[in-house]
Amino acid sequence: MRRYRRTLVAAALATTMVGGTAGWASGSSQRAVTGPPVGSAAWRADDSLGRALPDPATATPGQVAQFFATLTPGQSERLVRRHPLVVGNLDGAPVPLRYEANSRAVRAEHDPRYERLAEPGRQILAFDPRGRGQVAEVYGDLATARHVSVVVPGSDIDAATFDRTNDPYGTPAGMAGSLRAATGGRTAVIAWAGYTTPVGFGLDVASGDLAEAGAGRLARFTQGLTAAGVGEPALFCHSYGAVVCGLAASEVNATDIVVLGAPGMRAGHVADLHTDARVWAAKDPSDWISKVPHVEFAGLGHGQDPTAPSFGARRVPADRAEGHTGYFAPGTDSLRAFAAIAQGRVTQGHITQDQVTRGEVR
Repeated sequence: MRRYRRTLVAAALATTMVGGTAGWASGSSQRAVTGPPVGSAAWRADDSLGRALPDPATATPGQVAQFFATLTPGQSERLVRRHPLVVGNLDGAPVPLRYEANSRAVRAEHDPRYERLAEPGRQILAFDPRGRGQVAEVYGDLATARHVSVVVPGSDIDAATFDRTNDPYGTPAGMAGSLRAATGGRTAVIAWAGYTTPVGFGLDVASGDLAEAGAGRLARFTQGLTAAGVGEPALFCHSYGAVVCGLAASEVNATDIVVLGAPGMRAGHVADLHTDARVWAAKDPSDWISKVPHVEFAGLGHGQDPTAPSFGARRVPADRAEGHTGYFAPGTDSLRAFAAIAQGRVTQGHITQDQVTRGEVR
């Protein structure tokens, strides 16, 4: 009977999702990329400094930051040259070193998928070529920005689709660029495609397995920002990314968690997230995500709708956004509200449509 009920839930979710996505292809099962960066074994064996290097598998971001603080510039550069994939993905390492290391690592791949990521001037904060590829890019200056945001995307995002041009506001790069522009360039925004996302529709998107793996990576990433001297960010979590943020909520360093077009957060109420961050939710009337059943049974489904009053999240107006990927489109009420949250200008209560209309939220 349990297996039969699980099948019914899966079938309901599948039917609803496929109908709402205008024909997404049937998804293929994905294996989450986890564990320490590529090259960690060689890093651990490196005794060129006359002492052990912090183990990427066990060292905390704070310990990593303390280690790099003891190095001379020459020693740091040597590690970048010898171990670019480790330094570039080592949470807690100095941001400029990670940029340099990842620039080297991306170019060394000689992979057409990463050709655009290798362009001069891009600030790649993380790059993992395993699987479909993962990447995080910074827009703005993390060293001087008073406020920082992190965009966490949903399904079908990887290093190759990170900044695709046919759906600009449905990609982490497009969302991050639009958000920063909406703040007048006064913030820094990180587009974080740092986990294995579901592909199309299949049990991956209906289950929380990939989100659980991503939640650990997101939590460590934000902890690494803090250890490197970057302020706590606001998280903007789209679609399946909201599931990631929900599962990571109790561990991330964040001032705000904003979910948009969310199928759920694996929680029945804000209190279940066990976070001190302010939690916000947005959903536009034309978003097909409304057709997804808000259930959670036998590991399938993602629970309560975060925009439901009973969930307890602060509401973000999104009446002028269109579809599932229109929340960051210029001129929308949702983007104006996001910009205000990103700049720390909204500290209490909900954001209303009237506030946006009157220009009180910019």
